[in-house]
Amino acid sequence: MIWKKLRGELIDIIEWLDDTNDTMVYRFERYGNEIKYGAQLVVREGQYAVFVNQGKIADVFTPGQYKLETKNLPLLSTLMGWKYGFESPFKAEVYFVSSRRFTDLKWGTKNPIMMRDAEFGPIRIRAYGTYVMKVDKPDVFIKEIVGTDGEFTKDEIDGQLRSIVASRFADVVGEAKIPALDMAANYDEFGKFLTERIQSEFDTYGLELTKLLVENISLPSAVEEVLDKRTSMGVIGNLDAYTKFQAAEAMEKAAENPNGGGAAEGMGLGMGFGMAQQMMGSMQQASNSGQNVQGNQAGGPPPLPGASVLAVYVGVNGQQAGPFDEGALKGMIGQGTLTPDTLVWMTGMSGWKKASEVGEVAKLFGQAPPPLPPMG
Repeated sequence: MIWKKLRGELIDIIEWLDDTNDTMVYRFERYGNEIKYGAQLVVREGQYAVFVNQGKIADVFTPGQYKLETKNLPLLSTLMGWKYGFESPFKAEVYFVSSRRFTDLKWGTKNPIMMRDAEFGPIRIRAYGTYVMKVDKPDVFIKEIVGTDGEFTKDEIDGQLRSIVASRFADVVGEAKIPALDMAANYDEFGKFLTERIQSEFDTYGLELTKLLVENISLPSAVEEVLDKRTSMGVIGNLDAYTKFQAAEAMEKAAENPNGGGAAEGMGLGMGFGMAQQMMGSMQQASNSGQNVQGNQAGGPPPLPGASVLAVYVGVNGQQAGPFDEGALKGMIGQGTLTPDTLVWMTGMSGWKKASEVGEVAKLFGQAPPPLPPMG
């Protein structure tokens, strides 16, 4: 015990070598808080040194090297009643305060923020980002936040600061009345405005908010799904043209693989007939529209009274497709997707029959070219 005391009194260099990345305040430890007269105080760049006597903050030192004498400790000398100097050792607490910037501190909204959007109506949004802060008034920071804590880290105040940022963000978003779809273009403006808005509250803690970034503002997942669908429709553009393109691709693939077999073949045939039906409907609609606008010059004359127009339904794997006219049926026969054994139906028939048993369809097999032989 005696050696520990003597060792404490012999300390004549007071300094702090910070080997951490999160310590904001460190109390210099020694036996009985005794400091030798004429001791050297070393305050490095990025540090403050604060002397405290009996719970009262006295002198604050900025970076530099100091010899501790009465003239360098005016406030402490006054508190301790030193008029003509003092004898070694004297008692005082020394707190080193880091003045470096603490970066990449996270903030975010714990719960969704309710707001009224001009386009979507009432919606909820979430946001998150980062901020940077540092101590710029070490005496205020120790008095208001640290107290007698011997080692104070940023994690001990980060939660409070994060709550302040999130709360003020909700106020700013509500007052700005910026449409949700335009918020991404205003992240930088949000960050600057929040920095100015919150700085006064950081000042009360002796801190400076040097930078605040808004990294993301997001909508609920259900709203985002609707937006994605809306975006997809915008990319597709002309839905009728897109449908025809898909139908043509499906029929081309089916023609390239006529021997796929099994469920895949049935599925391909079904899709091909369905797409063909959709294409025929679109083409027929366009033809009728042309006739209505330009008469005989655009779509040709209508069928003569009493003329027979084929409208045949085709059965594929238990599902019907159609109706198809004579041109479409010839195309199917040429591709090999309509055979004499394929079931068909027309108006006036009591049930489905093989194509070879229906005269109007059977005669088309002799008019259409046979399927191409397999390559190789």
